[in-house]
Amino acid sequence: KTVPFVPISGWNGDNMLEDSDNMKWFKGWSVERKEGNASGKTLISALDAILPPTRPTDKALRLPLQDVYKIGGIGTVPVGRVETGIIKPGMVVTFAPNPVTTEVKSVEMHHEALTEALPG
Repeated sequence: KTVPFVPISGWNGDNMLEDSDNMKWFKGWSVERKEGNASGKTLISALDAILPPTRPTDKALRLPLQDVYKIGGIGTVPVGRVETGIIKPGMVVTFAPNPVTTEVKSVEMHHEALTEALPG
């Protein structure tokens, strides 16, 4: 299997945004995939052709905890990143390994309330 590549020169700007006359030997790159084929000659076209990964929202909720804060007047605030599934306010969740079950009161990211949190 061939590996697509793009020869570039950041110093001269060759094949970064536009085709370069300095690399006439380069015929371009191409990728065949089930979602559709892609081809091009520049670095920007190669970056634009990268497919974002699918978010596993159809799987069970997995949220590894990074930290837990106890804030007076608010309560216990677990902090983590959703790896799979979706978390929403009002959901009942169980933490492992010690089975602690509770209701999600709010979901926030960077001090802004969210209606739900997705993987990523």
